[in-house]
Amino acid sequence: MRKRGFGTGTARRSVLTRLAILLAALLPAAGCAGAGALGAGGQTLVIAIVSNPQMEDAVALSHRFEAENPGVHLKFVQLPENQARAKITASVANEGGEFDAVMISNYEAPQWAENGWLENLQPYIDADPSYDDGDFIPSIKDSLSHQGDMHAVPFYGESSFLAYRKDLFAKAGLEMPANPTWDQVQEFARKLNDPANGVAGICLRGKPGWGESLAPFNTVVNTFGGRWYDENWNAQLTSPQFRQAWNFYVDLVRNHGEVGASSAGFQECGNRYGRGQAAMWYDATVMAGTNEDPQSSEVVGKSGYVPAPRKDTDAAGWLYTWSLAIPKVAENKQASWDFLRWMTGKEFVQTVGTEFGWNRVPTGCRMSTYDIPEYREAAEAYAQPTLDAISVADQDHTMTKPVPYEGIQFLSIPEFQDLGTRVSQQLSAAIAGQKSPDAALQQAQEYAATVGKSYQESQ
Repeated sequence: MRKRGFGTGTARRSVLTRLAILLAALLPAAGCAGAGALGAGGQTLVIAIVSNPQMEDAVALSHRFEAENPGVHLKFVQLPENQARAKITASVANEGGEFDAVMISNYEAPQWAENGWLENLQPYIDADPSYDDGDFIPSIKDSLSHQGDMHAVPFYGESSFLAYRKDLFAKAGLEMPANPTWDQVQEFARKLNDPANGVAGICLRGKPGWGESLAPFNTVVNTFGGRWYDENWNAQLTSPQFRQAWNFYVDLVRNHGEVGASSAGFQECGNRYGRGQAAMWYDATVMAGTNEDPQSSEVVGKSGYVPAPRKDTDAAGWLYTWSLAIPKVAENKQASWDFLRWMTGKEFVQTVGTEFGWNRVPTGCRMSTYDIPEYREAAEAYAQPTLDAISVADQDHTMTKPVPYEGIQFLSIPEFQDLGTRVSQQLSAAIAGQKSPDAALQQAQEYAATVGKSYQESQ
């Protein structure tokens, strides 16, 4: 898929800096010492992270790092995803210096590296051959690199796939194809939707947020042949292909999806599926570990996993990774790197598997994880499907037309945080029945056209 540049680096930095200033004004100050601060008896590293189950395990094991590094203490600032993004963006863009390490994604990493906001980690990696960055899944590594150098290192990576209840399919006399289409999934959802018994035909995100409902929705747009912009930055949200994807998604969720879909995100869908209240769930590949965890799921061993449903493309999944980076202004970069190395190294995977169970190890980033016998046994149902999904998560496999931006389920432009959220709000309103799909889509088109015009002017 051929892509074109999208504005000068100066223009992009200006947009991000303005966004960061706005976010800083809206957010309360985090209660933390300055980066690299000296606490009683040593140095305190302040690390900003997203609150999720995988990170909770890392925090629980952090005493091991402190024991191996006398005099270094770790302080985690944990926030929900939307708040974490806003706080970290404001701090890093404004060179606030609050954090020694930050948790970011492959949306932020290349842009921030180009802006000079992140420490180049390649010299640290090259100085430690045992870290073995060649072990990272290539697409994940590339998504965190700028000009060939890694500026963030992955904690876990993901694509998307479809989970389905094998027992419910068998009971209904249905068989899931090895590579389902969206039309087939829609028909399965219609037949399996059983609201009288509290079982939805499918769970799909409808919660507003560019990282919530737009993640699965954009993969539908792509495989339906749609795109956000043509090569000249003309907004394409009201094109026939985009409109078809929009109406399909809204209709599928409203007719055969979960109750309260307009406010359901990853967590809500996961809870519902884990309680046996959905026949299918299309979402991030990391969901499989939770689905198969006896401590959190009532459907262990009852699910099958197949590639993301498609229409006009070979594949249709997304590519995403939560990673760790060091702000350029961090004072003690070596200590920060030591922490990053500990948390993203091969040894950490072994520790999590031994301490908490192999279904809870960080996946989707290191190839060696998939060679661990204990993990392969625990993840037999989803290990290979996860790798297969990540391997084809690129524009060449998931799109039908050239676009002027990077990204699959997001657009790698600084304006997308705001634009994507606004469009997702329109999608959610259509799902909730608060607006007609056509009216919501027209408003979304106007938002996109405004952003596109700014890129046309800079060409």
